[in-house]
Amino acid sequence: MLRTLGAALAATLALTGLTASADAGRPSATTAMTAAATATPTPTPTLACPPALPVTGQVTGATATSVTITYWMVLSPPCGYDPPLLVSLFTSREDATAWRNPVAEAVTGPERQGKVTVTGLAPDTDYWFRFGDTHGTRDPYVIGGPARTSGTCSATATIDASWGGGFVATVTVRNDGAEPAPGWLVSWRWSGDERIQSVWGGVAEGTGQDVAVRNASWNGTLPPGGSTTFGLLVAAGATPGTITPKCGR
Repeated sequence: MLRTLGAALAATLALTGLTASADAGRPSATTAMTAAATATPTPTPTLACPPALPVTGQVTGATATSVTITYWMVLSPPCGYDPPLLVSLFTSREDATAWRNPVAEAVTGPERQGKVTVTGLAPDTDYWFRFGDTHGTRDPYVIGGPARTSGTCSATATIDASWGGGFVATVTVRNDGAEPAPGWLVSWRWSGDERIQSVWGGVAEGTGQDVAVRNASWNGTLPPGGSTTFGLLVAAGATPGTITPKCGR
């Protein structure tokens, strides 16, 4: 009897030892959970914006005191912008590059593609434009321009009649500004041997190929949108195809 119990006890101890040895070779459930909890997580991919302009634009109109810019928002956040945009104007490319001394600004509408008009500008002046948003973010790419406002007056010429030795022309002067023009000066450059013989409705100035005609005493003041004319009798070996005058003061 004692011998039998001893044999059974020895067998039990042997089985217990085998089980312990087998468990020693495997991690416990607690150890596995801890390892899983401390494992390095898979990193979230970083969004790479394409090398494209998020916004672009060009000048599509100008008056003596305003510039109209047509714009396109190419991309949305985080790589681009949502409307509205802030358009800033500068009087030199250096100032525009440095975002320094903006002289005028305007905010676009809610459209992703549209037009915006910047007003309060000086006549006959070059401007450069840049885009930003209303939260202070500045577009790093686009420096548009120069966009030139028109002068306070404009001039067009028509050749009324011509013959072998000369021609007659009429020049129309118009006030494009918002205030009365106190005077005007129209100038152009002849392309050949043209020579003015007489002028009516104006006073001729300049010599040689560089021509200038100033207003007469009675037609210098033009109201906004108003116009006047002066005529030319010109001697020439050949009649020019066109005359391209420029108006100033």
